[in-house]
Amino acid sequence: MRCPVCALPTSDATVCGRCLSKPPHFDATHALFAYAFPVDRLIQVLKYRARLAVAPFFGEGLADLLPAGADRLVPLPLHPRRLKERGFNQALEIARALARHPSIDTASVEREIDTAPQASLAWDERGRNVHGAFLCRADLSGQHVVVLDDVMTTGATLDECARALKKRGAARVTNLVVARTLPA
Repeated sequence: MRCPVCALPTSDATVCGRCLSKPPHFDATHALFAYAFPVDRLIQVLKYRARLAVAPFFGEGLADLLPAGADRLVPLPLHPRRLKERGFNQALEIARALARHPSIDTASVEREIDTAPQASLAWDERGRNVHGAFLCRADLSGQHVVVLDDVMTTGATLDECARALKKRGAARVTNLVVARTLPA
């Protein structure tokens, strides 16, 4: 059982103490897997070795977790410099496999600040690292936006993206992630 907000394990599938004491900007998180072997290796192969053939496997699995009635599916954007370095956005590649969602939205949210890679930072530094990193120009009044990413570790990046979306009127933000890092 998992917290419906952040997808961390709980004993009874209720909102965890962390989300109660410091509610994030997002409303829910759906994770396909725990970030552990062999899923962690598959994500790394996709992300760092450009094995794009892995993306449809993840996308097809996530299709069953996609909330009904969502207005937009937003693959978490990369900063243009990182996109140029990598050559692709892994979240977008995974989103393309979610064929039943008619609106993959790559224009509403931009990664405005080129932040240090989250994986290279201590958990307590990640929130500061991504603060103000996202900009949303679209009017999202009353919409349910689903943000798709590969891995959720601390939730800082997804929280900051949700903050930008809510600032522009999103009524609900749901995270859809391939894997959730669990506490050690």
